[in-house]
Amino acid sequence: MVILGGGESGVGAALLAAKKGYEVFLSDGGSLKELYRNKLKMASIDFEEGSHSADKILSANEVVKSPGIPEKAEMVRQIRAAGIPMISEIELAYRYKGDSKIIAITGSNGKTTTTALIYHVCKVGGIDAALTGNIGYSFAMQVAENPKPLYVVEISSFQLDDIKTFRPDVAVLTNITEDHLDRYDYNFENYIRSKFRITENQQPGDHFIYCADDEVTMKYLNKFTKLANPLPITMKGEVKNGAFIKDGDVYIRVGHEQTTMSVFDFALKGKHNQYNTMAACVAGATMEIRKEKIREAVQTFQSLEHRMESVATVRGVEFINDSKATNVNSTWYALESMEKPTILILGGVDKGNDYSLLTELVKEKVKAIVCMGTDNRKIHEAFGHAVNTIINTASAAEAVHASFHFAEKGDVVLLSPACASFDLFSNYEDRGNQFKQSVKNL
Repeated sequence: MVILGGGESGVGAALLAAKKGYEVFLSDGGSLKELYRNKLKMASIDFEEGSHSADKILSANEVVKSPGIPEKAEMVRQIRAAGIPMISEIELAYRYKGDSKIIAITGSNGKTTTTALIYHVCKVGGIDAALTGNIGYSFAMQVAENPKPLYVVEISSFQLDDIKTFRPDVAVLTNITEDHLDRYDYNFENYIRSKFRITENQQPGDHFIYCADDEVTMKYLNKFTKLANPLPITMKGEVKNGAFIKDGDVYIRVGHEQTTMSVFDFALKGKHNQYNTMAACVAGATMEIRKEKIREAVQTFQSLEHRMESVATVRGVEFINDSKATNVNSTWYALESMEKPTILILGGVDKGNDYSLLTELVKEKVKAIVCMGTDNRKIHEAFGHAVNTIINTASAAEAVHASFHFAEKGDVVLLSPACASFDLFSNYEDRGNQFKQSVKNL
């Protein structure tokens, strides 16, 4: 078995495959992190970095492709042309999960928060669960090193692209908005199809939780969903099974059980987080967690780093780190929840963004925009008429200083970039950490 890519996902797949008796070769076109290099050496797994040995790779019986590698990569094309079966790391992990259950979460926005919240609900409910996928360890790494009776797995569309039999007991689709279109030939329906693959292998005993208020989900629901038990969440009416909000109370119904609580008790604030919390409550109810434990969990949840994270208040100016907002919709949700005049830090690697979605909120709430990226033309074009001040900066420190300069006491500086981070930073965590450090240095 050949593993293509040597990050968290690839190394997890390599360790699991080796444990299950495969002859494993891992190949990464770039350089490996020291941690992963050491893990491979300790497991006596053959690997290469800095190039791909095509002859060795093309003699594989099966290839596990890491999600970060696009279809148009030359090595992937050669593997496809040779007709070698290619799967994702979550497919490999699924193969060896045994009797364990899976709650899998995908969506364009809210999936990390929802995943962490479901995990918290399960832990409070007394279930021995693992938090895996895009958050924490890779699914395969967890199965290889520390198997659990329940896996709560955050999954991207890229991971779903290469599944064959992967089937979660509970699938959650938070919503679908335009994202990663550069990986889907700029065809939105290709991306939508990928997201719905989370439910394609589900059976009538499985559950599918989705947002009935999300237009794209509802438009494609009948086209792409088949057998699973539907559990919609909504704010626009009552549902027989699933969850809905009415007069400030949330009602959760799964089977014959009903749980009710006030939305004012939710630890996470903002309308978008009410959807995330409803999804987590419904997922908890499918696991037969007691009502009072579900209530306790949603009241005690702590929000995540880099997701609307309050950093500090400096001379009356509040700084918020929402570096995880890597698409326009995430930034829309962040702005929607702002109640003070806002200086917005935007920019990075644009994935085909349509900034017009933000225009009304920017006019209403934003005093100045500070761009933080190598190419900011689209931001200037989109908001030149909406705000008086737009400036360019080339680092987190510059962006923080400029924002502080424009801010007055009672204002908020919001880092919610709407873009990927790879032009100036290694990832969104690095971007968020540099932002936080710069705020502390003020």
